[in-house]
Amino acid sequence: MFALPLTARAELRPLEPWLAEEFLTHLDRAREHISPWVSPTFVAADLSGARALLRRYADKRAQDAGGIWGIWLEGTLVGGVLFVSFDAALGVCEAGCWLEPGAQGHGLITRAAERIVDWAVGERGIQRVEWRTDADNVRSINVAKRLGMTRDGTLRQSYPIDGRRIDIEVWSVLADEWRARGARGAADKAEIDELTAAFFRLFTNAGGARPDVGAIHRLFVPDGIIVKGGPQQEVYDLDSFVEPRQKLLTSGELTEFAEEETWERTEIFGDVAQRLGGYRKRGVHAGTPFTGTGTKSIHFLRTPEGWRMTALSWDDDR
Repeated sequence: MFALPLTARAELRPLEPWLAEEFLTHLDRAREHISPWVSPTFVAADLSGARALLRRYADKRAQDAGGIWGIWLEGTLVGGVLFVSFDAALGVCEAGCWLEPGAQGHGLITRAAERIVDWAVGERGIQRVEWRTDADNVRSINVAKRLGMTRDGTLRQSYPIDGRRIDIEVWSVLADEWRARGARGAADKAEIDELTAAFFRLFTNAGGARPDVGAIHRLFVPDGIIVKGGPQQEVYDLDSFVEPRQKLLTSGELTEFAEEETWERTEIFGDVAQRLGGYRKRGVHAGTPFTGTGTKSIHFLRTPEGWRMTALSWDDDR
């Protein structure tokens, strides 16, 4: 079955009419949260209404005029993205989203929206992707910003809801802007990759290499912190982290030490980024060879001097 991974625990799939019962169960959890921000017809009250809505979007998809995709987090439908309208001949479409509150904070909507915008621009030749939202919907507006969209303006009192008329903000991104965003993202990713690799190199003394652990200050912002996870948790500033490790790596107590990243997932949002990755290490401690694996989480900030680390935490596998 078609699915696109969004994170290690979440994926994007077509939300088809045969999933109406699961969709209704999800809407029951999300109803109170999303009702102020979506069309009343979207928040189906019963199974027939849920099925009718999904059929409507299936018909749009068949007519190349829209579509709807669900987000599953650990096997549970928690939200989704959609093309409210899609006109390939005109080169314009409108994207939208919804999400139940329990799934917030994982960046799922931004990742899902990126997938469908990539497809619209890259494969279908769409020249303008619109994002229309209630002017009071701060979360939706923030998604538009994270997608690199520009605020085109406000349609004042353009939509009736709950006996009142709301303002609709119109945001958009053009195809050239989206492609440029992708190029910037690739350059940012390359810089973050090298910054991460430089961090790992700091601690290598394998093959006679002499580590320069003090160079960590060039990789971090001045007040960066490093945190050790596990049963005996510790929090370090840069100096308290460096001093014992410099001694350990240069005294002969720890030799042939090297550490490398084995996998990573990096997410960049404007001037901040986060990276989750695995590592493996090997060395000889007090004459005894050892190996190990674990996970590192790193946060980054774009500064005037380039990307820098702000915080790093790690946890060895046990």
